[in-house]
Amino acid sequence: MSVNPAPSDAPPALGGPGSRLPAVLVAVVAAALMVSAWGAKDPTTWLLETVWVMVGLPLAILLRRRFPLSGLLCGLLGVHALVLIVGGHYTYAEVPAGDWVRDWFGLERNPYDRFGHLMQGFVPAILVRELLVRTSPLRGSRWLAPLTVCACLAFSAVFEMLEWAAAVIGGQAADAFLATQGDVWDTQWDMFCALIGATCSLLLLSRLHDRSLTRLPFAAKG
Repeated sequence: MSVNPAPSDAPPALGGPGSRLPAVLVAVVAAALMVSAWGAKDPTTWLLETVWVMVGLPLAILLRRRFPLSGLLCGLLGVHALVLIVGGHYTYAEVPAGDWVRDWFGLERNPYDRFGHLMQGFVPAILVRELLVRTSPLRGSRWLAPLTVCACLAFSAVFEMLEWAAAVIGGQAADAFLATQGDVWDTQWDMFCALIGATCSLLLLSRLHDRSLTRLPFAAKG
């Protein structure tokens, strides 16, 4: 895939300088983060779940002009941040929307945790793909998709090890963060959900992502 510079008279790239989308997403996510801290069910769980937002949001702002993200990726990261924020506020096992789905479909557990791990693969897949397309020789390579999925699975495995460390250090106090809901196979399910999310993301969004990348105001480095 070739990513060409946008013409000088083209509209601002959705994720680049001159676009209002990043500013709107930053405002929405920052406001949601502050609101979620108020009355969070478990402050420690809130911190552990939202720390990714606290680190990622300032980083994206600092690098916006040096490495602006595509509009598609900006939108996905914003949605993912809100998923993390909601899970942090209620804890994943007790998100009301998950309770409604559980009761509606007669499930045995609140499925919001599963949804969160689907997103853990779905959104990072586009992030990894964008980084590889713009900074490596993999642009246009048949290895781009499988290596992207492998990177997402590696991140999911690291996250599960962080949960394991939290369980060892915190004991029962970490139960809200783990959100296993009594499932002995929860770790395997989490990684499988991330795999499904990453695979579906690439199948559904790769072409749209390519078009979004062409709207950036400069050629991708490769």
